[in-house]
Amino acid sequence: MVTFVSGPVRVSVPATSANLGPGFDSLGLALDLRDELEAEVTTGGLAVEVSGVGADDVPRDESHLVVRSMRAAFAKMGAEPAGLRLACANVIPHARGLGSSSAAIVAGVCLARALVAGGTLLMDDDAVFRLAARIEGHPDNVAPAFHGGFVISGQEDGEFYAVASSVDPRVAAVVFVPPTPVSTEVARGLLPAEVPHADAAADAGRTALLVAALAGQPEHLHRATRDYLHQDYRRPAMPESLALVDLLRGEGHAAIVSGAGPTVLVFTEGQESGAAADLVARCPEGWAVHHLTVDRDGVRVGP
Repeated sequence: MVTFVSGPVRVSVPATSANLGPGFDSLGLALDLRDELEAEVTTGGLAVEVSGVGADDVPRDESHLVVRSMRAAFAKMGAEPAGLRLACANVIPHARGLGSSSAAIVAGVCLARALVAGGTLLMDDDAVFRLAARIEGHPDNVAPAFHGGFVISGQEDGEFYAVASSVDPRVAAVVFVPPTPVSTEVARGLLPAEVPHADAAADAGRTALLVAALAGQPEHLHRATRDYLHQDYRRPAMPESLALVDLLRGEGHAAIVSGAGPTVLVFTEGQESGAAADLVARCPEGWAVHHLTVDRDGVRVGP
């Protein structure tokens, strides 16, 4: 019989950036901007508290993404708590291409596992990742949200996979977050069904170079982040973001659209670099800016 731990459990999940330019639907990087969540099993009912980003917009019922993810994990473990209390302190911007939905899914699955006594025996890390990827529908954000760092992921024969790759300690990022969201569905809907063979070949070469650049040769990040497959097609949905990318790349910065956008991410060398400080100072009016390190931990779980 499945039993539950007494008292609350807490998780912290990082923001993530997928694609990273050419690595469409396959590359993801965790960034040190974290949502904090707490949950406990109660005697009955559901209580959801939300503060921070999205507090005025997200539901407080069973449709909440964290709750839905918890329910999916409980079902997989054969557990059915009488009631739940969930508190979310959100920092990751919603619908901006920084993995807020993946963070919610990973948090929910990990909260549920931590609330079940012996949960790690019922669901190992691979099972957690696979469930999170199935809920999200693709693994490029959930992989770094769960594992941390830089992760190459995909799906083959109906199974999701994730392989960690190293990141040079000099690599950091400045992210510019516009005030207006763009849904992943809208951004994906702008992509063509087919692309020219030459573009696909060029993108494959840049993706391979990007893995090497992140691992230890960040001087190649500008060339490595050149995308041929998705960013220009998405320009109608985020013209200001792509204009900023064009401007910064023209100056030699490794600028990209983060995930499906509209956030713009610029790779920098070093958290304290003067170039990064100059970038931060150039944040467009009405946008938010963050200078972030690479998160190495992924999801953190504690009592």
